[in-house]
Parts: sequence; C-alpha cells; structure tokens
Amino acid sequence: MVCQATVRQAGDVAIIDLRGRITLGDGSWTLRDTVKRLIAAGHRRILLNLKDVSHIDSAGMGELVAMYATVTNQNGQIRLLDAQTKVLDALRMTRLDTIFENFTDETAALRSFGPVELRRCKSTG
Repeated sequence: MVCQATVRQAGDVAIIDLRGRITLGDGSWTLRDTVKRLIAAGHRRILLNLKDVSHIDSAGMGELVAMYATVTNQNGQIRLLDAQTKVLDALRMTRLDTIFENFTDETAALRSFGPVELRRCKSTG
C-alpha cells in the first residue's frame, strides 16, 4: 500500500496519521509534501502517527531526517507516535531513535510538546 496521510489538529499540534509504506517514490513524497504544507501554514508542532506504517526504507528514513531538520530550523518540534516493530528496528539501526522521541500514548505525546502556544494572527491591512 502506498503511503497515505491525513492531518488532524489537537490544540496547536498537527497530527499526521500515516498509513502504508514510507518508501522511495510516492511514500516519501507524501510525507515530505504533507510536512511542507504544514510548515508553510505556520504549524511548528508536529506529531507523526506511525501506527499503520508497515515499512520504511532508507528513502523514508532520509525523509524523516530532512523533515526533522526542516521543522527544527523553523523553531519547531516533531515527535513520533506508535512506531511499530519494523519501523522501530529501522530507527534503532540508524540510531535515529536517539533523535526522535517515540510515544505509545497520544495524550503523553501531546503533553510532551508543553503548553499550547498562542499564535498571532497576521494583520491584513
């Protein structure tokens, strides 16, 4: 199954629910495009729900690293939720488990971002 992404909001945290495989091609592009759109819209706190991700390859791991750099360069934070065994193994093999915090509980993951940030509205005029 090609990677699919849906976005939902919990306070000021954008949660990306991913499903399928994050692999070279469509899977990594889906992840990249989704995160870029969120950053462009002003989101700085992102939670990747990996519960339904069955596989991630080196291209997918590269996307995670690029996404981490993009988000942190924008003074943002990114966390992982519910990474399954194959994804956790890949994170451990590449030592990315030392960079990404992975939570098994969504409430705990959301709390890890700290208090809700108030966003300033841009004035138009």
